[in-house]
Amino acid sequence: MQQAKKGDKVRVHYTGRLTDGNQFDSSAGREPLEFTVGAGQMIKGFDAGVEGMAIGEKKIINIAPEDGYGLRNEEAVIEFPMEHVPADMKLEPGMQLTLQDQQGYPVNVVVTEVKDDVVLLDANHALAGKELVFEVELVGID
Repeated sequence: MQQAKKGDKVRVHYTGRLTDGNQFDSSAGREPLEFTVGAGQMIKGFDAGVEGMAIGEKKIINIAPEDGYGLRNEEAVIEFPMEHVPADMKLEPGMQLTLQDQQGYPVNVVVTEVKDDVVLLDANHALAGKELVFEVELVGID
């Protein structure tokens, strides 16, 4: 029976949940997710969990934060001066914004707090610091 190995292009259906059971993503109702095992296209724990699976196999993959989206980095929470925010922009906690880093690359941030002189922006991935639980079914290997 063929098993997924590094370099194989695979197709999986999956549901991702947090340890409290809240679902954050799923391929249900969509085409299967396609990626190359070991190519760094997926988070480390997901990639490693699919390796060795056979077509039709279902499995639960538990992923520690270090093998998922990393640990939260408090240095990724920045104070952005309100004087640099356009006057007509109404910022509220929970808003998602895209800034540019010094090289011009996009950086996604979430507004966590709005003060009189600064706004706190969190550049951590929303799933950073969280243990992830994926239900995975391998549906194809090319």
